[in-house]
Amino acid sequence: MRMTEERTRGVLYIVGTPIGNLEDMSFRAVRILKSVDLIAAEDTRNTIKLLNHFEIHTKMVSYHKYNEKAAAAELVDRLQGGATIAQVSDAGMPAISDPGQVLIAACHAAGVPVRVVPGPTAALSAVALSGMDCRHFVFIGFLGKQNRDLRAGLEAIAASAMPVVLYESPHRLCKTLAKMAALFPDRVMSISREITKQYEETLQGTVADMCDHFAAHPPKGEFVLIVGGGDGPTDETAALNDGSLAAHMAHYQSQGMSEKQAMKAVARDRGVSKREIYGQIKIAPEKEE
Repeated sequence: MRMTEERTRGVLYIVGTPIGNLEDMSFRAVRILKSVDLIAAEDTRNTIKLLNHFEIHTKMVSYHKYNEKAAAAELVDRLQGGATIAQVSDAGMPAISDPGQVLIAACHAAGVPVRVVPGPTAALSAVALSGMDCRHFVFIGFLGKQNRDLRAGLEAIAASAMPVVLYESPHRLCKTLAKMAALFPDRVMSISREITKQYEETLQGTVADMCDHFAAHPPKGEFVLIVGGGDGPTDETAALNDGSLAAHMAHYQSQGMSEKQAMKAVARDRGVSKREIYGQIKIAPEKEE
């Protein structure tokens, strides 16, 4: 039986929208947004500009990260009652570092059909722009604002043998690049900003190069970073990382390294800064006394 895309009651449409250039909006996306009963938008103030441009008059409700669970439950009730709903984020594909996953999972659990209307994604666009070998890559989205999340993200990048794709905001870019440069300055990377917009730009170089560049040129726009993969930890390094910090330090000092050199080597292995290793070895024990 041939499937058609006639208007079907009780369907959630996940609709991709432009990440900058409105000409990237698909004909199908416009048709779906015009035909559904309701649009669940991440920020109705942003989405109304898109709807006005394409003369779409469908009613909207807010669906964002701060009301995801409550809003998802209400939207599933409407879908089970026969409504058709389109979910959009501010730009790009919903559920890719944007709201949507909770609603989609709730629909699957409730037996509500989910259909996708593909659109642009900043991550894949940046991969294409980079010219890097990304037949296999890791996508981690935003690293997070908390130091713990940032540290975990940097550790994952340091340990990855595959290129890593991530997002970063302009006011945090230099801080993130500085932390990367302290851990893996010679990794190759590509940085794209303002993709599909007037000032689109893609730069390539080492992590240290990019750190220096943006220190001299204050970043503007939204950024996608692609960090080339490393060699990955050896079996010996992995075993040392799983052990105690004292044993890790002793391993390198037994090879004739000074304490300072050993701290640098341990920091490299564990994907953290030398300052953090110093703090654990020197500062933490002093506080306990």
